[in-house]
Parts: sequence; structure tokens; C-alpha cells
Amino acid sequence: MPTEIADVDRFVQLSEKAEFCAVKRHKGIVKLKLRAPRMMYTLKVEPIRAEEVIKKLKCEIKEI
Repeated sequence: MPTEIADVDRFVQLSEKAEFCAVKRHKGIVKLKLRAPRMMYTLKVEPIRAEEVIKKLKCEIKEI
């Protein structure tokens, strides 16, 4: 079961150990799904803010 995270800084910190981050774009929201060795973490952000968060991530990015 994925765990939703509300803090962007915590999400970026978790990306250091992650295998990849899947980006799923909807009309008014962007979902970032971080696949870590044991868990999957999700973060929901506005499309305007999503690009700056994606640039901070330290893992492979996959667009879905």
C-alpha cells in the first residue's frame, strides 16, 4: 500500500534511495510515485510546482 507524503523536502530526501520516480499528470494535479526498496511513496502537487520538484529528485524519472 503506498504511503502519501505531504512534505516535499521529505520526498526529495527519500528519492536518494529510490529506484525510480513515476510521474503521472492529470488535469489539475501531478502525482509523483517514488519506488523505494520496501515502500512506494506518493506526492500530489500542482502542475506549476511539479517541475521544480522533479528537478530536485535524485533518481530516474519515468513519465506515465
